[in-house]
Amino acid sequence: MGRLFGTDGVRGVANADLTAELALGLSVAAAHVLAEVGTFGGHRATAVVGRDPRASGEFLEAAVVAGLASAGVDVLRVGVLPTPAVAYLTGALGADLGVMLSASHNAMPDNGIKFFARGGHKLADELEDRIEAAYLENTVHRTGPPWQRPTGAGVGRVHVFDEGFDRYVAHLIGVLPNRLDGLKIVLDEAHGAAARVSPEAFARAGAEVITIGAEPDGLNINDGCGSTHLDLLKASVVEHGADFGIAHDGDADRCLAVDAEGKEVDGDQILAVLALAMLEAGTLRGNAVVGTVMSNLGFKIAMEREGIHLVQTAVGDRYVLESMKEHGYALGGEQSGHVIVLDHATTGDGTLTGLMLAARVAATGRTLADLAAIMDRLPQVLINVPDVDKSRVDTSAELALAVAEAEHELGSTGRALLRPSGTEPLVRVMVEAADIEQARSVAGRLADVVKSALG
Repeated sequence: MGRLFGTDGVRGVANADLTAELALGLSVAAAHVLAEVGTFGGHRATAVVGRDPRASGEFLEAAVVAGLASAGVDVLRVGVLPTPAVAYLTGALGADLGVMLSASHNAMPDNGIKFFARGGHKLADELEDRIEAAYLENTVHRTGPPWQRPTGAGVGRVHVFDEGFDRYVAHLIGVLPNRLDGLKIVLDEAHGAAARVSPEAFARAGAEVITIGAEPDGLNINDGCGSTHLDLLKASVVEHGADFGIAHDGDADRCLAVDAEGKEVDGDQILAVLALAMLEAGTLRGNAVVGTVMSNLGFKIAMEREGIHLVQTAVGDRYVLESMKEHGYALGGEQSGHVIVLDHATTGDGTLTGLMLAARVAATGRTLADLAAIMDRLPQVLINVPDVDKSRVDTSAELALAVAEAEHELGSTGRALLRPSGTEPLVRVMVEAADIEQARSVAGRLADVVKSALG
C-alpha cells in the first residue's frame, strides 16, 4: 500500500478507493493523534465536520462522524460549507480537530478527507504519517495495541451546528477593508460548497450579485463550471455587463476571476493585486509574497519591480502556508487560485480572496483589468502525461538531461518544469517562454520524453 495522504488529504474514487471503512478508520486514528483521546483522563474532545455537496459525501460524513464519536469525540456537524469555513470554525470554536469531506476541483465520482489540527491548520507531514501509521497498525494490520473504546457516557455526542453558516459569513464581512457598493459581480459557485455562502457574503458587503453554478444536486459539482471551466463565467460577465466575475472550485478554497471583457485573471495576477494593496496598507510583512515553482515568471518580474520579494515553494498550498508561518509572511498562494491571507485565514479561502479583490476594485475605482495589468503573463504550456510512473520523475537521468537541454534552448526568458501530480496519477509538464509557439514545441517534446522514460 502506498502513502494514503497526498498533497491535499486522502483522495480517490468514492466507494472504490475511498470507502466508508477507510473513512471510519482514519477518523478514529485522527481522534487518537489529533485529539489525543484515550491519553489523558477526563479529556473531552470536539471535532467540526463539514462537506461539499457530492452525493458520496453523505455516506462518508456518516462514517467519519461514527468513527469520531466511537473514539469519544463530540462532533459538531456544520453540513455543506467550504473547506476554509470548516478550518475557520475549527479555530473559532476551539475544537481539537476539523474534518472536511471534499475532492475540491475533481469530478463528482471522487471524494476526499482533509483533517485540520487545533486552530484550523492543515497537517504537517509528520502528523499525517502518525495518523496513517495508527490506522494501519490498528485497523489494517492489527499489529498495534487495540483502540481504547469508551462506553456509556464516554462515547461522543453528535450535534448539528447550524450557526456555522452565519458565523463564517460574519467573519468574512468583518475583515473587509471597505464595502463593495456599486459593483456588479457574477459568481460561479461550481455547484459546490460555497453555493450559499459566497452570494450571501458578497450581497451583505454591498455588491449586486448574479449567480451561476449555484444549484448543487450532489451530482453536478464542477460539471462544466467553476474555476476549472471558465467559459460559462466569461460569457455571463459579458452578457450582464458586470464589472467582473469570480469563480470558485467545489470546496471554494480557490478563486479565479474574469474581467469585464471576459478575460481570465489567474491566481498570480490576483496575488499581485492583493500584494500591492497590502504593501500600501503596511500589512505585507517582510515586503514578501509566497508563491510556488509554478508561479509565472511575469509575476516574479512584476513583484521585483515593486520592491516585493517572491519566495517560491513546492507546488501545494500547504507548502506555501508552511513557508508563510515559518517566516511570518502575510500573503501567499498559487497560480491555480489558492490564495492565503494569513491574518484572516489559516488556509486558502476562495470567497475571502474574491471579496478582497472586489474591495480593491471598489476602493481604487479602477477596473480589474487595469489592476491586473501590473504583470505581464509569459506564455505557459501545461501538458498532463497520464499512465506513467510518476514516482521516478526526480530520479530519471533521461528526464534530467531533457529538462537541461530544454532550459538551455529557452534561455533566460523561459523555463521547464516536470512534477508528479499530488492528487492524480500523472506527470505535469510545464514550459514557460516569451514565445507561445516555442513553449508548445518544447513542452510537446518533453511530454514525449516523459512517456518514453516513465511509461
